[in-house]
Amino acid sequence: MSLIRSARMNGHDPYAYLKDVLTRLPMQRASEIGQLLPHQWVPA
Repeated sequence: MSLIRSARMNGHDPYAYLKDVLTRLPMQRASEIGQLLPHQWVPA
């Protein structure tokens, strides 16, 4: 629930945010995981 609220607070559509993050997560490097946080996320 906090990810959904954080996405909304940062002006993102929660569904689009979660879908993109869950798609990217398996391929994301551990050192770049911070890019998937709502305040740093950029849609693919």
